[in-house]
Amino acid sequence: MSYRMILNETSYFGAGSIVHIVDEVKKRGFKKALVVTDKDLIKFNVATKVTKLLDDNGLSYQIFDDVIPNPTIGVVQKGVEIFKQSGADYLIAIGGGSPQDTAKAIGIIINNPEYSDVRSLEGVAPTKKPAVPTIAIPTTAGTAAEVTINYVITDEEKKRKFVCVDPHDIPAVAIIDSDMMASMPASLKAATGVDALTHAIEGYITKGAWELSDMFHLKAIEIISRSLRDSVKGVEKGGEEMALGQYIAGMGFSNVGLGLVHGMAHPLGAFYSTPHGVANAVLLPHIMAYNADFTADKFRDIAKAMGVVGTESMSIEKARQAAIDAVKQLNQDVGIPANLKAIGVKREDIPALAKAAFDDVCTGGNPRDTNVSEIEQLYHAIYE
Repeated sequence: MSYRMILNETSYFGAGSIVHIVDEVKKRGFKKALVVTDKDLIKFNVATKVTKLLDDNGLSYQIFDDVIPNPTIGVVQKGVEIFKQSGADYLIAIGGGSPQDTAKAIGIIINNPEYSDVRSLEGVAPTKKPAVPTIAIPTTAGTAAEVTINYVITDEEKKRKFVCVDPHDIPAVAIIDSDMMASMPASLKAATGVDALTHAIEGYITKGAWELSDMFHLKAIEIISRSLRDSVKGVEKGGEEMALGQYIAGMGFSNVGLGLVHGMAHPLGAFYSTPHGVANAVLLPHIMAYNADFTADKFRDIAKAMGVVGTESMSIEKARQAAIDAVKQLNQDVGIPANLKAIGVKREDIPALAKAAFDDVCTGGNPRDTNVSEIEQLYHAIYE
């Protein structure tokens, strides 16, 4: 059995670390950037922290700020055309998962034009060339898109999200600067934080997990569990730890896959534009309960990493329940909605949601094999 581990070429961590963007651009000989971001990050002067550095150092760039939550095929296509017209030779992605995923798709298509039909990138596309070099600067502590080989695009016409997995899309440079995340509202910190916890937990129990990925995921669970509450409250140290914890989770899951939580969350984004972190957070404890009997003793490790005392002496059943209860309590403490009805899911859509979830590429990694009927029952059970 062989395993693969793919990570960024270079990453920087810590408050204020965006200053390194200047040296990276100069030493790599880049000439002009297409800055991929969204209008809110421009409006609230988050992206301008980066563009000011570029301006102050005479570095050329053009802004593409048409990214939307749950980025669509049309947004990617527009970004590709803007890149071609701009004369850019590299990308700077500033934002949460949506700008990062958009930049990945743009970068892949520019260097692999035979995949200009964005739908052709679904799954594991055998692209031949690495994407346009990208410097990824996250503004949320959750998706870890800056270190993963995955991206997700929404097909509005077919009301579905599709996952693309491609080692060629990983950013060349990641800059994880907690100052870039500090202005997030508390609700977004909560949702993206539990998204990161979902990555760590699903990555730890997925079928592809192994010792090296387990190391990343357990450490991520520990960091996120101890820091998310403080991060949501605006405590600086909590924010710094969350920035690191979500990245460590990404180091793991990008290389081993996820599971049914993500499989069921993606259709919610496609149908209702539900923020991805919120969808994952609502689903996570329920799908953990569904998977519990298929995870050997791993829930004991999760409970311990989340700070539960006395896990060593618990029966396996109690240890599993302790892990689930710890996630439920964290959700409650940071204000995550309790059920699917609260986030706008329509009961009449559940059969279609279940079919889409079963077809999602993430579902295949779930430790418990499932089917459309069982997924439909899960959606109904979590509805209210």
